[in-house]
Amino acid sequence: MILPLMLRGLWAYRGFVLGSVKREFQSKYVNAMLGAVWSVLSPLAMILVYTVIFSEVMRAKLPGNDSSAAYSIYLCAGILTWGLFAEIVARGQNMFLEQANLLKKISFPRICLPVIVVLNALVNFGVIFGLFVVYLIVSGHFPGAVFFAIIPLLLLQILLAIGLGMVTGILNVFFRDVGQFVTIAMQFWFWLTPIVYPASILPEEVRLVLLYNPMAPIVQAHQAILVEGRLPDWHALVPATLLALLLCILGLRLFRKRSGEMVDEL
Repeated sequence: MILPLMLRGLWAYRGFVLGSVKREFQSKYVNAMLGAVWSVLSPLAMILVYTVIFSEVMRAKLPGNDSSAAYSIYLCAGILTWGLFAEIVARGQNMFLEQANLLKKISFPRICLPVIVVLNALVNFGVIFGLFVVYLIVSGHFPGAVFFAIIPLLLLQILLAIGLGMVTGILNVFFRDVGQFVTIAMQFWFWLTPIVYPASILPEEVRLVLLYNPMAPIVQAHQAILVEGRLPDWHALVPATLLALLLCILGLRLFRKRSGEMVDEL
């Protein structure tokens, strides 16, 4: 019964949700001379730095793949995937604090806030990922029909990210150290995920640690599709899927129980 009620609430306030996404995107670039171009330049600069340093300066290559573009595609697949995940988590942990005045003054379905966070992140991701797809097509590295297997992967990582974001966001209202801890943890998490390096180069004992990293199989699945043009190992994604569902359920339960206290705390 809860899910249909939430969906009806979202549909009734769809104008509020879409208007919030539009306003936030415009507010970022309203006074910038290049406007929305910055949403492309920033991630492009980061990808360029990593690509130049690792694939050119350090001559990094993927084991078993001699293509000069393989590592760049591998790197972009990992960084863009992680970027979407990290943005949702970062925004999620602060969404209640950032919207404190709105929560106090206006009555609306609170589930709108996580949806707004996800949609904002998807807009940013869509711009840069769209350019990446154009590069794959122009360079002749587009993987073909297997590319569409990315859709369920994106859904999975969004569920994982917003589930984690909701849980940490609620805790952050009552314990402000949570936000600082998550920010630091995300930096370690990035380097513990095979994004700038292939997992195959790691020692066996270190590779076992990746089994406890839910983002590792998600990133590797994206890389398998975009670099190798093959379907990922779906069985390897089962633990991440279960964790994502668990975090979403926990986040919703915490919100239902603590929503009144949260408004008072804010």
